[in-house]
Amino acid sequence: MKDWIYILLLIVGIYFALSILLYFLQDYLLFKPEKLSKDFQFHYDNQEIEEYNITTRDGATINGLLFKVKEPKGIVFYLKGNSKSIKGWGKFAVDFTRLGYNVLMVDYRGFGKSTGKRSQKAIKRDLQVIYDKLKERVAEKYIILYGRSLGSGFATKLASMNNPRMLILDAPYYSLSKVAKKYLPFMPLSVLIKFPMPTYKWLKYVKCPVHIIHGTDDKLIPYKTSVKLAKIKPKLTRLYTIIGGGHKNLNTFEAYHKMLTEIITTKPKEINLEGSSIHVQHAKRKNETA
Repeated sequence: MKDWIYILLLIVGIYFALSILLYFLQDYLLFKPEKLSKDFQFHYDNQEIEEYNITTRDGATINGLLFKVKEPKGIVFYLKGNSKSIKGWGKFAVDFTRLGYNVLMVDYRGFGKSTGKRSQKAIKRDLQVIYDKLKERVAEKYIILYGRSLGSGFATKLASMNNPRMLILDAPYYSLSKVAKKYLPFMPLSVLIKFPMPTYKWLKYVKCPVHIIHGTDDKLIPYKTSVKLAKIKPKLTRLYTIIGGGHKNLNTFEAYHKMLTEIITTKPKEINLEGSSIHVQHAKRKNETA
């Protein structure tokens, strides 16, 4: 009997130790930042850039880059993934500048030249401050929010609190809690996780058109995640599927660039459904139940 009690106490002790370890180490597991020196000079071939620094109310510095075109049609506020810095992510700005749009990219706290202690609340607040400054220069009908992987949650939150032209989500997650649960099903993540990032909750309050792009072979965030998200606001949402696309390689597919061009350059049209089969239902067999 004593042996069983000892084993039980040992298991409970290990469980609590793992929980504490997960709580304090999750920032290092989730974020993979690349830090840059203050005097680092950004450079991109055939791209005109302007660097910005914004000081937050708690004294942090958020560093960003504006990729500029002549006579812009609008601006894409690009929220990147969880790794590296805008030094490397900047190469993707060309996918929008070639279509005639300025692109704004920022580094989250602790990434690149940005400083400050990271938290979900702090990052959301930082991005709203930047969005507010953006609205002072550009009407919201010309602002496109683009969220890639980790950034998809933050982009959705911004869209839910503002009125951009559209929201584009690239390989989004339902919530980070759900992603973590996949790898740690036995841990009390609802209590432990500091960045739950409930994209599905924020999406309910988005009023602009939503475009979701996802690859069918995404092993990190499964394609079915985007199917679930698309069902939240079906009248406003369109799902774009990259057959064979993974989590980090969608830009290598021609289909991705065709879809992106269609999303950004095509103006939505009202469709007259009069005379269509929209209300026609297939006859049910006698043995079929409702």
